Amino acid sequence: MSEPVFLRQSGGLTLDEVSALTGATLASTKPHSRRIVSIAPLDRASPHDLTFFVNRNFASAAAATHAGACLTTTSLAKSLPSQTAVLTVQEPYRAFVTVARELFPQALRPSSLSGAGDFANAHVDPSARMEDGVTIDPGAVIGPSVEIGNGSIIGANAVIGAEVRIGRDCSIGASTIISNTLIGDRVIIHPGCKIGQDGFGFVMGGKGHLKIPQVGRVIIQDDVEIGAGTTIDRGAIRDTVIGEGTKIDNLVQVGHNVSIGRHCIIVAQTGISGSSTREDFVVLGARVGLNNNVTIGEGAQIAGISVVHGDVPPGARWGGTPAKPVKQWFREMMILERLARQKGGADTADE
Repeated sequence: MSEPVFLRQSGGLTLDEVSALTGATLASTKPHSRRIVSIAPLDRASPHDLTFFVNRNFASAAAATHAGACLTTTSLAKSLPSQTAVLTVQEPYRAFVTVARELFPQALRPSSLSGAGDFANAHVDPSARMEDGVTIDPGAVIGPSVEIGNGSIIGANAVIGAEVRIGRDCSIGASTIISNTLIGDRVIIHPGCKIGQDGFGFVMGGKGHLKIPQVGRVIIQDDVEIGAGTTIDRGAIRDTVIGEGTKIDNLVQVGHNVSIGRHCIIVAQTGISGSSTREDFVVLGARVGLNNNVTIGEGAQIAGISVVHGDVPPGARWGGTPAKPVKQWFREMMILERLARQKGGADTADE
């Protein structure tokens, strides 16, 4: 049985095209006929692969690489072998990603099982409206009065609830369920997401818990990406909002009434409680927990496995449980470690 190639390369790029695309400088002025068709790490690259080198810790791998071309800095270029074409640039990894996007454009969003306009094996309500170029894979269910923009893909067995709006060039992953939601353009939602269901709201009492109606929506702005298995609750009395350009990893929980600003990064297994706010360019590390009604200021960063109980000022870097400024957190950990060592020594002496 032959090994499948899941993501096929484009026609490739010449070194001059790589240079023009990234603004990199070719270290040699001699003509280069070599064509770059794929990407690889330093230790696995072949003569038709592009790689990158940004850290001196990998100097031995760089010296032994068989890559056809390498993006690096001027100071590191001398570590590369003569057979590798060297392209120097200020940010090699950013340049590498730029080329990778050009070589593998189909890797930027989930692909479809069907062709555009082929809805034969999906259930599409007669009142739904689709622009030209929409793809709906087998088993998908498109509810009443749904609107889907040109170039969007709805994956197999996805369920799009009544009156949901999906913009242009979006990708909705297989088995995703969306209701009570408005989605902008170029949004990517990976498989298995649940968006727009009830938020978790109850009035607790001695005789039982009274369910609170959740009457808001989810608003997802342009260029958002949402990882597989993530859940986003609709608002209770106002909308849950995901701002433009925000990227959310797999298995994240976003509660009702949450507001997430533009270009935020939220890493896997983070839990965001209801009615909390993240301003623009906030970064939350993996498994962060945020309490209700907490505001994280613009540009702030929260370290992984932290729990945030109070507001975080703009630009701050916090970590720990409960979260606090990183420098204070580190000092406290060092003091506790020193006390533990002293205590351990005293116990040994007692013995």
